[in-house]
Amino acid sequence: MSFSIVTDTSANLPTPWLRQNRIGVIPFHYSFGGRDCDCLDTEAFNGAAYYTAMRNGALISTSQINPQAYIDCFQPLLEAGEDILFIGMSSGISGSFQSAQIAMTQLKETFPERRFRMVDTLGASLGEGILVMKAVELERQGMELDEIARTLLSLRKNMCQIFMVDDLMFLKRTGRVSGAAALVGTMLHIKPLLKGNEKGQIVTCAKARGRRKAVEALAKHYDALVKEAGSQTVGIAHADCEKDADLLATLLMRNHPPRQILTVMYEPVTGSHVGPDTLALFFLGDSDVRSK
Repeated sequence: MSFSIVTDTSANLPTPWLRQNRIGVIPFHYSFGGRDCDCLDTEAFNGAAYYTAMRNGALISTSQINPQAYIDCFQPLLEAGEDILFIGMSSGISGSFQSAQIAMTQLKETFPERRFRMVDTLGASLGEGILVMKAVELERQGMELDEIARTLLSLRKNMCQIFMVDDLMFLKRTGRVSGAAALVGTMLHIKPLLKGNEKGQIVTCAKARGRRKAVEALAKHYDALVKEAGSQTVGIAHADCEKDADLLATLLMRNHPPRQILTVMYEPVTGSHVGPDTLALFFLGDSDVRSK
């Protein structure tokens, strides 16, 4: 039976790849400069201007996707006789996945013959996007909808998501650190390293003094935790710090070179929470990698 793969813009995947593989994408919205915006086209997103504006004090507000937005995306596919595999942003950091579940429950009443499979990736950015890429790969291999969904739900346990932020004050605004800790960290040039835990929540896992050491710390985590690097796509996302992303990619190639490194600019919604100059790394390790 034919099925469609749908994700959201948090997956942070390049627009040409999404179009080539016919992936449905539901946009997260954000308010910037008094305008309501979304970012369905990553090629048109001016990340440098966006993150420069944030450095200069621009305030960004975001909102989760409501159930109707999911219905508007899913219903035409169902009417065309398609089943749906939805691969979404972590329920540990957003209520949008719950909105998708509400939409599916409503649509099942109208389309009882259709199959709905939902994967809470417990991730964001390429921690979500790499699982979308894996779904496409498995579909090409002839794997059926239910088996793909089961595989992704298992594989999410193996997804290591670790990132460094430049300005602790952005974390303060989202309740990740206290005001005092943010002030001290900024004064001492401490760069916290954070990760996605077993519930898809963001937690602190280490600290480094200075950006160079923080980038090196990301690479050390990769060397210690990556499994079968040569067979996987490793993701790097950055919030307008391309040189650091290039340095990280170089460090990753030293000991355990991956099959491919996909580097992207952080899309604006997730990027507004982590802040300019954030650098993130996504790769597969053991099934307990989220607790390490």
